[in-house]
Amino acid sequence: MADSINLTKSSLLANWKCLAICCVVSMANFEFGMDSGVVGSLQALPGFLVVFGYPSEFIPGGYGLNSTFQQLITSFPILGALVSSLAAGIFSVFFGRKMGLWIACIFTCIGIAIQMSTEDKGAIYVGRFVLGMGNGFLQTFSNIYCAEASPAHLRAIMVGLSTEWVLIGSIVAAAITNATQSRLDKFSYQLPLGILLIVPFFLALGLLFVPESPRYLLTIGRTEEARKSLETLRGSSVEAAEIEVEFTEMINGIDEEKRLASTTGPLDMFKGTDLRRTLLCIGTAVADSGCSGAWFLIPYTSYFFVISGVPFTKVFHYFAISTCLGLVACNVGLFVMRHVCGRRTFLMLGAVFNGLFMLGLAVSATVPTGLETKQTLLVTFVTLGLVWYSFATGVASRPVSTEMVSTRLRAWSFGLTQAVGQLVIWLVSFCTPYFINPENLNWGGKYGYIWAGTSVIALAWYYFFIPELKGRSLEEIDELFENKVPTFEFTSFETKALDKAFKDVQDRMNRGEKPVAKVEEVSEDQE
Repeated sequence: MADSINLTKSSLLANWKCLAICCVVSMANFEFGMDSGVVGSLQALPGFLVVFGYPSEFIPGGYGLNSTFQQLITSFPILGALVSSLAAGIFSVFFGRKMGLWIACIFTCIGIAIQMSTEDKGAIYVGRFVLGMGNGFLQTFSNIYCAEASPAHLRAIMVGLSTEWVLIGSIVAAAITNATQSRLDKFSYQLPLGILLIVPFFLALGLLFVPESPRYLLTIGRTEEARKSLETLRGSSVEAAEIEVEFTEMINGIDEEKRLASTTGPLDMFKGTDLRRTLLCIGTAVADSGCSGAWFLIPYTSYFFVISGVPFTKVFHYFAISTCLGLVACNVGLFVMRHVCGRRTFLMLGAVFNGLFMLGLAVSATVPTGLETKQTLLVTFVTLGLVWYSFATGVASRPVSTEMVSTRLRAWSFGLTQAVGQLVIWLVSFCTPYFINPENLNWGGKYGYIWAGTSVIALAWYYFFIPELKGRSLEEIDELFENKVPTFEFTSFETKALDKAFKDVQDRMNRGEKPVAKVEEVSEDQE
């Protein structure tokens, strides 16, 4: 990176306005987190089991769920999200990030209303699919927006807010389902579903005060609106000249993209240097969703505890505790990734410990021990797995996926990445009941052996293929990929994007087009 000039690395507090805006936008992920928590808890709620399950004297609690029904209620939202994520690229070209989020709010409300108003399993499947379509748009456009709106040195934190909202949603879900667990009527699951309506309402309202992404506005030629959007996002965190440098860097980057490629469509993701970027993003999504083991735990934790003999009264307490610990771990992870190490290192640490905790879960289920000891070990390793995922892999994977792709193809590429990730999550969710259910393979915790092995694959992927992008602007990342820089040289390669933007601004100032203002270099220690 060039040493001659740096944009001021202002503190998170100084960027409070951009942080607040990204908090509102990333609230979209609250819906996904709460729905994941609700559907996982519903499968252990007596009221839900009475309506949609079957009585069985062989299952602790007296009721079980048909594996097919479990598979479909967890997989239909994922399939819906897959469909909407694939559609995000073409939608974004014409309507932008904000409109995508508003449409998502409508989908989620319709999906929730259907689920609350029926006892028919077929209608439940339709409601789950429609809700999933909304969640696909919510996750795709919120993460893209935060990546494009945030300063380079704070991008990991502002994109990482999505993980925080997912966990907060899971905590709310745990608290509500814990409060309704003693009821045997439909209200026990209708209330948690009804709470999901709060998110689209407040998100739709908050978006009225959020500017459109400046990079998106530049790609469609609305330059002055893009400048105003950037000025709104930066507020008083930096001087006017620094905003001008950043804005010029954006313009130069988009002009360079247009020079190199005259079209913007799905096939462009697989041409030239964009092919590498697309494959890296897809690989990261697969490593996150399909190798960490988290998506074996997240939808089925409560049900997994129930069929393992953990008392009903403790199941929801354990789920709530693990989720709260996960939120704390997420905040610590964001701090560590910001000040201690980069995304690549964090992803590798996540893979190592995810694998160890999954191995511990499997071994504890294999070695003969007393029932109480086995349950204690099961709860411990499940909790450690969920908390560590929130600390490392879950925090780092979204920033990497959003920043690795080019600006003109971000909606296409990240939408495809989300779709592939959702497909892998669907596959895991669909297969898990067969492995853990007493009526099928009845592996229980031994299922962890598979995830211990896949974590090794994820570790190898992160080490050999994922470059370190910490501190780079999106335009600098474009330059790195256009120059075909090898993975291990990303941190040492000197880019020219910032210097060129600074020179262009200085030239305009010298011609009297802008008032001259000093752009100072500020170190991290001065934040």
